[in-house]
Amino acid sequence: MRGKQAPKREIKPDPKFARADVAKLVNAIMRDGKKSTAQKVVYGAFDLIAEKTKKDPVEVFDEAMKNVAPTLEVKSKRVGGANYQIPMQVRAERRVQLAFRWIITAARGVKGKPMAVRLANELMSAAENTGDAVKKKQDVQRMAEANRAFAHFAR
Repeated sequence: MRGKQAPKREIKPDPKFARADVAKLVNAIMRDGKKSTAQKVVYGAFDLIAEKTKKDPVEVFDEAMKNVAPTLEVKSKRVGGANYQIPMQVRAERRVQLAFRWIITAARGVKGKPMAVRLANELMSAAENTGDAVKKKQDVQRMAEANRAFAHFAR
């Protein structure tokens, strides 16, 4: 690794809910620098969630994030000519990023509906502990659990 590590940038809270995690979700959805389009998608999804569940959409979002964020993951490590999948704790920042990635990937995987609808459906199903993003988290956790025998290789 050459040079200095890039400094951590502080993300400003989003304009509607004044929350940094919602702003991070907008940034994760954004493509080609089109932030206003990403905001329309996220806020549209939150409006749909409020309409369908009659709950605060930020609470549904928090519940979905809690259900999708993994606590363990496996990392490959080479030990004596063999590669082992070693279970590791997931850092808090990475946990949030993985949850965003899985929710967005699951929403983008559905075809034939506007992105706001797909995102709203995925967030609502994740809040109920169902859906593709939660399934992905369970697969990752299961993989880490299965490789617990190699945990002693972790430093």
